Amino acid sequence: MEKSTVKEARMKTGAIRDNNTSPNFPNMRMRRLRATPALRSMVRETHVRKEQLIYPFFIVEGRNKHTPIRSMPGIHQQSIDKALFEIEQAAEEGLKSVILFGIPNEKDSQATGAWEENGIVQLATREIKRRFPELVVVADTCLCEYMDHGHCGIIANNQVLNDPSLDILARTAVSQAEAGADIIAPSDMMDGRIQAIRIALDDAGFENIPIMAYSSKFASSLYGPFRDAAESTPQFGDRTGYQMDPANRREAMREIELDIQEGADIVMVKPALAYLDLINEARHLFKHPIAAYNVSGEYAMVKAASQNGWLDERRVVTEILTSIVRAGADLVITYHARDMARWLG
Repeated sequence: MEKSTVKEARMKTGAIRDNNTSPNFPNMRMRRLRATPALRSMVRETHVRKEQLIYPFFIVEGRNKHTPIRSMPGIHQQSIDKALFEIEQAAEEGLKSVILFGIPNEKDSQATGAWEENGIVQLATREIKRRFPELVVVADTCLCEYMDHGHCGIIANNQVLNDPSLDILARTAVSQAEAGADIIAPSDMMDGRIQAIRIALDDAGFENIPIMAYSSKFASSLYGPFRDAAESTPQFGDRTGYQMDPANRREAMREIELDIQEGADIVMVKPALAYLDLINEARHLFKHPIAAYNVSGEYAMVKAASQNGWLDERRVVTEILTSIVRAGADLVITYHARDMARWLG
């Protein structure tokens, strides 16, 4: 084609106007850098790293226990000996951190199993740190699994009492730190609990132990499978009186800001997928590291669809975790962590 003909064609497409070259088609072709896997990899903006992934464990008392959680395919309730075996595998696959949820044999109205020296999380933490000292152990600091009523605090007249619950939460945090936990992660959503825990840790000589606060934890319908796993379904009512209304964006930012003021080192948005907008807003407003919890219901939906052949599990999980990191999360708690670590190679 002659030069004049090319110019005429480009002027018709809008590529040339008034003798000035525009970045529009055909001069600008966005597909050029999508042509091959190597090119796409070179210009990829967001990368999920193994170091960002935190793998949850549900620890039960006893030995040789490895009970599948029906609503969470691939995840189990495990005794410490069985969990150690899987932790070794996870570490070999490149994961650097785990979060522990304890399920005691006995529950009571004071959550004794949460804070006693030989509680299930404390025992597991000591054994994990003995075997894998380089692994980061995050201790979920909550009371619901240990309370006979399934709520996250002290109960009186069918109400969850805020201030009396703080003492137990602080005591639990110190006990977990004494056992060797590297990070304390309060998930209860009581007002003032970050300050109470920070003061208690500092007074006990654990001023260097960081707090990862479940800052914006919503009263979500996506926690159902977790309650099967942790055996923590409330015996009456629900948790809407202390977990957040899913409709509230500004309140979520206030919660994060308050936790930072009280001493949180890492803040969290939970769940992740339905709240990517809040992860992104928090990333722009705050300088602290941000964690996101890719929760049990999100995991279960992907597993169910992939088992029915409706989704390509690897591609979907990779897309989901990438979206969470792209939104602004520095850390992701996810039940997909081991699979993702293997896929990352």
